[in-house]
Amino acid sequence: MFGKVGRISSEEIVLQLVKSKCLPILLYCLEVCPLTKTDLKSLDFVINKFFMKLFRTSNIDTVKICQLQFTFDLPSVIIEKRAKKFKDSLTKVNYKYTNHV
Repeated sequence: MFGKVGRISSEEIVLQLVKSKCLPILLYCLEVCPLTKTDLKSLDFVINKFFMKLFRTSNIDTVKICQLQFTFDLPSVIIEKRAKKFKDSLTKVNYKYTNHV
């Protein structure tokens, strides 16, 4: 990402590109995979390091503030939301199937 847009674009544009192009690839179908806490921490680490590079800081508290300001959820949060939605959809399908058969 930095190789193409580098420091030319604003932080907002880079973050939007990461949200719309990179995160979907990074998180593709992970809501159905049995991930450990270590796996989730590794995914979060990628985003935290990205924020550190983008905002030129090594302070995790600064990174967390930036993530809040830009409403940028960590992968662990996104996966948890997606997994709940996936499980809910399975429950609805199962309910329809058992009541109509």
